[in-house]
Amino acid sequence: MRGTRHGPAVRRRKLGEELRGLRLAAGLTSRDAARLVGWHQSKVSRIETGTSGVTGADVARLLDAYGVREPRSRALLEALADAADGGGAGWWRAYRGVLPPPYQDFISLEAQACRARTLETSVVPGLLQTAEYARAVTRAALDGVPPATVDALVRVRVARQEVLRADPPLRLEAVLDEAVLRRRVGGPEVMRRQLRRLLEWSRLPHVRLQVVPFTRGEYVGLSGSFVIFSFPNISDLDVVALDHLTSSLYLERTEDLKAYGAAFRTMQAHALSPEDTSDLIAGIGDGA
Repeated sequence: MRGTRHGPAVRRRKLGEELRGLRLAAGLTSRDAARLVGWHQSKVSRIETGTSGVTGADVARLLDAYGVREPRSRALLEALADAADGGGAGWWRAYRGVLPPPYQDFISLEAQACRARTLETSVVPGLLQTAEYARAVTRAALDGVPPATVDALVRVRVARQEVLRADPPLRLEAVLDEAVLRRRVGGPEVMRRQLRRLLEWSRLPHVRLQVVPFTRGEYVGLSGSFVIFSFPNISDLDVVALDHLTSSLYLERTEDLKAYGAAFRTMQAHALSPEDTSDLIAGIGDGA
């Protein structure tokens, strides 16, 4: 599918584009860059076209050659290089025995992002799930998986939520279909506690939660769930992730990013306000 790739390929290409832009801004040819870092010119070209992997250490050498000193931009570019070259050294690597590579890649994108905009039409977003809710969802989605694997996947789901407690935290904007709140995942008590947790998360200044109620009828989000990741200090690096429990696909074309960004803004305008959303969640929770 044109414009749809797995995460590492997306980031290799986008990282290459960013490095090429920095090289040009420094007034250097690819031959100049190769000479400054002691490489063959073809290596610089392969990195810039995304056809070759590159380590964070190699990116640091290129940034030195291009005179890039800003710490946060350097750190993100180096982290993107390591993540695109096999998932980086994040905490999720300890679970690589149970996490498929595409899911590891999704988590690494999430960990590096500064903002996530997500639409969910069936279940509570993973970043906002309680452990018992996550367990019920995982068991249903992966019927027959050994209990130890379910336990590991639940631990991963809970550990992912640390991005909302980081300094600075991930800015999360979530639009949920009302069906998410009405479906009694795990039974009434599990759902009641999950709804209470949603209210707790929604009170955080960096979490914006909105619900599209049934009464609004059809809307653009009925086509399916997605996440848009944005990253700090890097131009043109947004990625749309179509997330599944065991795999993910990524959309990176400018027209795709514009379409999903516009769709998300439309859904936010179509949804209840955060205040009315809290009232709806509280009301459903009382009757769960």
